[in-house]
Amino acid sequence: MDKTSVFNVAALRQELILLTLNEVIVSLEKKGYNAENQLVGFLLTGDATYISNYEGARDKIKTLKREEILLALINSYEGK
Repeated sequence: MDKTSVFNVAALRQELILLTLNEVIVSLEKKGYNAENQLVGFLLTGDATYISNYEGARDKIKTLKREEILLALINSYEGK
């Protein structure tokens, strides 16, 4: 019997955003940066130079929109 799979694209996108953020945080911390301060600087200004190039972290963060990041963080905080 064939089954139809249903995917929640919004939930998958949020998971991808959070995974990407985690990778960026790990890279920043490995390089000795305070990841929270660097991410806040990026989110407030949109200036990707707040994020190190180490391990491709800057390229990873640039694939995401700041609004998407903030929404994913809020949804995660709210348990959504």
